[in-house]
Amino acid sequence: MATVGKHKILVLCTGNSARSQIAEAFLKKFGSERFDVRSAGTDPKGVNPLTVRVMNEIGIDLSEARSKHLNEFLGHWSAQIVLIVCNDADKACPAVWPGVLERLVWPFEDPARATGSEEERLEVFRRVRDEISARIKSWIAALPRDYMPGAKLTSKTSA
Repeated sequence: MATVGKHKILVLCTGNSARSQIAEAFLKKFGSERFDVRSAGTDPKGVNPLTVRVMNEIGIDLSEARSKHLNEFLGHWSAQIVLIVCNDADKACPAVWPGVLERLVWPFEDPARATGSEEERLEVFRRVRDEISARIKSWIAALPRDYMPGAKLTSKTSA
């Protein structure tokens, strides 16, 4: 798919094992005509099998996804928007990125840290998946059709 005219979004978290993978998948699903999306981590851990499982439950196949280090993109892929989905990655990421016009920080609970039985951990993964989906749907719906990264937006779209 051509990426001409699309805004480039880099989604970051620590391990690139759950939250950023989920956010990347939803941005592609809900905004594929507007966004070219990649994800990475500050300390990649491999894609969590429960991430693959809960996304498969809703028809999104992440079986071929892989964890990537943010260095794969720094200086090699010019994102316009950096979306950080965890507080640890927010602290570890550079405050200034060449070419980045907008930095969004939407921290979500890390489902990979869930404890308990497999079913209890799956419930945490499902809840976080659904929270990320809702946030991305809401953000995209609130964006004007002529949205430009870095433009002044209402707190509704930039929070």
